[in-house]
Amino acid sequence: MTEQTYPESTRLSFSYKFYWGVAALGTSLISGIYGGLLTIFYQDYLGLSARWIGIAATIYAIWNAVNDPLFGYITDNTRSKRGRRIPYMRFTAPFLALTFVLVWFAPPQAGQQTLFWWMLVTMLLYDTCYTIIGLVYSSLLPEVTESDAQRNGLQISSSLFGMLGTLLGFLIPDLVRPKSGESSLVPLYVAMVIVALVSMVLILITTFKVKERREFAIVDQPVPLLKAIKFTFTSKAFLILVAENFMSILMSSLILGSIFYLADYVLQWPAMQLLAFLFIPLIAGIPITSLVRKRFGVVGAQQFLLVLAGVGLMAIALVPPFLIPACIVLAGFGLSGPQTLTNILFAQVADEDELRSGQRREGAFFGVNALITKPAQSIALWITPFILERTNFVTRASNLGEIFLDQPDQAIMGIKIFSGVIPGVACLLGALILVWYPLRGERLKAIQEKVLALHHEKKQKLDEKLAEI
Repeated sequence: MTEQTYPESTRLSFSYKFYWGVAALGTSLISGIYGGLLTIFYQDYLGLSARWIGIAATIYAIWNAVNDPLFGYITDNTRSKRGRRIPYMRFTAPFLALTFVLVWFAPPQAGQQTLFWWMLVTMLLYDTCYTIIGLVYSSLLPEVTESDAQRNGLQISSSLFGMLGTLLGFLIPDLVRPKSGESSLVPLYVAMVIVALVSMVLILITTFKVKERREFAIVDQPVPLLKAIKFTFTSKAFLILVAENFMSILMSSLILGSIFYLADYVLQWPAMQLLAFLFIPLIAGIPITSLVRKRFGVVGAQQFLLVLAGVGLMAIALVPPFLIPACIVLAGFGLSGPQTLTNILFAQVADEDELRSGQRREGAFFGVNALITKPAQSIALWITPFILERTNFVTRASNLGEIFLDQPDQAIMGIKIFSGVIPGVACLLGALILVWYPLRGERLKAIQEKVLALHHEKKQKLDEKLAEI
């Protein structure tokens, strides 16, 4: 099917793609800081034990298992004049900023239980707001256009802005977190407040520039809950994709949470220098995914890039330290696949489902996906401090606030394992799982042609309804 088959409305302008990506800058700036700084902030700076962090991570995972599919179902079935997605995104943005700030304002000299409760409550509040915004933002992509090429273009914009936000999410904490001989957290507090406000504004900009397609909010009839669950869990394509995405989430969470450890203790480099080896090839790889997609298809491109990332990550534990940056470069380029192509695959799943259920149900798929995959974030949050404790890692908190560079050999190997081996294996398993993904070739082409016809019918029904008003 050629690109000319698609209606004119799907040919999106550069300015539209720009405003689409702005929200990703806001959300990824916040999530990058949260993922990269949370564990080291509470364990290394505040001295919270791995046991308490593990308990918080477990409770956090349970809440995530409830809120994502709940909000997915709610947004799918919302019917309002303002739309069924954008209002949630717009009115949650200020609360995301507030709860993000609270995460970092834990009382530094508090006891273990106080720190635990502060970490747990603020994590849950933050994640609820982030879930709503992230779920809505992801769900909008398949609705905007039926074309994989156009979806790829939007996702490239989102990914590039997202990578900028994630990169800043590493750089900003590294500039303001206490270094050797320093103890004040005030610069970090100020930076977190500024980040929260800027991110909120960026998200709000997108909500005023991106418009929903009204036919899905007015013409589509809500699917009852039990039928919605049945449609979701009987989709072979969805179940395979979500299993692969679990591996991708585990991999990315481990990398985000380990980059400071790898820089500080293994290479003893400035974190920004190591980040350059990861993010430059990753950012360069994002637009190249369009070429890889044209050559292998969406799913084939995802598999190819996952294998590259897996090989690079696993090699971290095997090569001498001076070759670790080369491994990071290979992994960074490979990670452009999960960053850019995953949501396009979910859009294909939603297209197939619309032919079965009659409704656009992106929220349900992204919500259930989060139910299954977000525990991977909690697993990663638990793996890092657990391995560090078992390998006799010496924290700053136990060393009078000073960084301890002469770590035991087993602690250095532990860092290599949770930053390289485990996420590398996850990448390779993800690529293997996608062998069974069914939406390719002629089958995918037939589905996309039927969806185009169905959307044309829905648009006609919308025009008829509006004419009657």
